[in-house]
Amino acid sequence: MNWDTTYHAPVLAREVLELLGNAPHVLDGTLGGGGHTAALLAHGVRVTAIDRDPEALASATARLGPALDAHLGNYADLDDIAALDGVRFDGILLDLGVSSHQLDAEDRGFTFRRGAPLDMRMGHDAEETAADFLNTADERTIEDALRRFADEPRARRLAREIVRRRENAPFAVSDDLVGAIRAVLGAGAGPADFARIFQGIRIAINNELDGLERALPHLRDRLTPGGRLVIITYHSGEDRLVKRAFAEWSRACTCPPRQPICTCGGVALGQLAMRKAITATETEVAANPRARSARLRAWQRAA
Repeated sequence: MNWDTTYHAPVLAREVLELLGNAPHVLDGTLGGGGHTAALLAHGVRVTAIDRDPEALASATARLGPALDAHLGNYADLDDIAALDGVRFDGILLDLGVSSHQLDAEDRGFTFRRGAPLDMRMGHDAEETAADFLNTADERTIEDALRRFADEPRARRLAREIVRRRENAPFAVSDDLVGAIRAVLGAGAGPADFARIFQGIRIAINNELDGLERALPHLRDRLTPGGRLVIITYHSGEDRLVKRAFAEWSRACTCPPRQPICTCGGVALGQLAMRKAITATETEVAANPRARSARLRAWQRAA
C-alpha cells in the first residue's frame, strides 16, 4: 500500500510498520505529512501525534480526520504538552528532517531555488530565521555551525565571506547565500553543496541536534515495558547521537573496561531492536530521492 501524498512521501514506511504495527498506542513525534501515522492507523494502531509546524499539523489533521489525536508541539519539549503529561506509549517514532512540502514551499525558505526567502524555521518556536542568523551571528558561531552541521571543510573561509558580504547588504534570499558559497567553493559548487550547507544552517537555527540529544532520555522514559523507540535520521550528527544513546541504554555493565569482575550490578535498560541501521532500498530511492540519506534505528525497552 502507498501512503504518499502531495504533501510528503514517508520514508521507510513499511519498515516502520513492521516495527510498530503491533504496538497498541504509538506517539508520532514528527507528524509532518502524516504518512507514517496513516500507515499505523490503517493497521489498527492508536496514534497520538505532535508536530511543531502548524501547517503540517493542519494538513495531516484534515487528511486523517477524527481518528488522529494531534497536538501542536516540539517532541524535544514533550513534557511541556499538558495534554500528554505522564502519558506513556508502546512505541515512539521520530522521522527527523523536513517534509517534501516544506522543501518545495518557497515561502518557507528551506530551498536554494532562486528568490526564496532565507527563513527555514520548522515552527513558530524557532527564535530566528536563517537570515537573522546569517546577519547577526558572529563569525565564530557561523563557522561552528557550518563545521558541525554541514561538515564543511572550508567553514572558516565561508563564515568570513558571509560576514564580509553582510556589511555591504544583508542576507535576505537564497541567492545571497548561494553567492557566498560559490565565492568560496568556486564556480563548480553545485546543488549537493548548496543542499548540505542550507541543511546545516537549518539545523543550527532550529536547534535540532541539541533538541534531539535533550529529548532522547525523556522519550525513552515515556515507553511502556517492551515499547520501541524508532528514529529515522538524515544527518550524520543525528545518527551518531541516536546510535550512541541506544548503545549506552543497552549496556548492562558500566564498570571500567579492564576490570575483570563486574561490581556495578548494572542492568540494561533495554536492547537494540536490530544490530545495524536500515536504509532505503534502491527502488524506494528511485521513487523518492530524499530517502537516500535516511537511516532507521530502533531500540526496545526491557519488559
